[in-house]
Amino acid sequence: MAMYDIVVAESVAPRDGRFIEKIGSYNPNTDPSTVVLKSDRAVHWLMVGAQPTDTARSVLSHEGILYKKHLQVGVNKGAITQEQADEKFSTWKDEKENRKAGVADAKTQTKEQARAARLEAERKVNETRAEAIAKKNKVEEPVAEAPVADAAEEAPAAETDAAASTEEITSAE
Repeated sequence: MAMYDIVVAESVAPRDGRFIEKIGSYNPNTDPSTVVLKSDRAVHWLMVGAQPTDTARSVLSHEGILYKKHLQVGVNKGAITQEQADEKFSTWKDEKENRKAGVADAKTQTKEQARAARLEAERKVNETRAEAIAKKNKVEEPVAEAPVADAAEEAPAAETDAAASTEEITSAE
């Protein structure tokens, strides 16, 4: 499972080689991705001229480090005060947290809806199977061709025929 360290290194150093300082880590395996970052050290290195890679720039931007650096440059030039910069950054951070919470809620709702749909589909399949099994196991009773009243009339006639044939057998002897 991939997990990455965010480090400050010389530009000529090999990728897995020597580094100056480890400022954080990035774990893309979790949902959402987990970033642990020393923001003050990251801002310090950006202010002294460190150039992040494309991937590191994306992570730093997502965490607000590049925005914080931008505000700090404004403070250094005298365009805004440190209090204003801190207020702007905290407002941005709060909005970011609200967006994350909204996305998490949307994901949760989507998962719940998908789960409910799967349960409903499973319930329908189970009902269909139960009906098919009930139909298969249903014992069909034989259907009588003549009604019961007709059978009673035929029985005495059969008895008289049997008595007549018995008399014939006795007289023949």
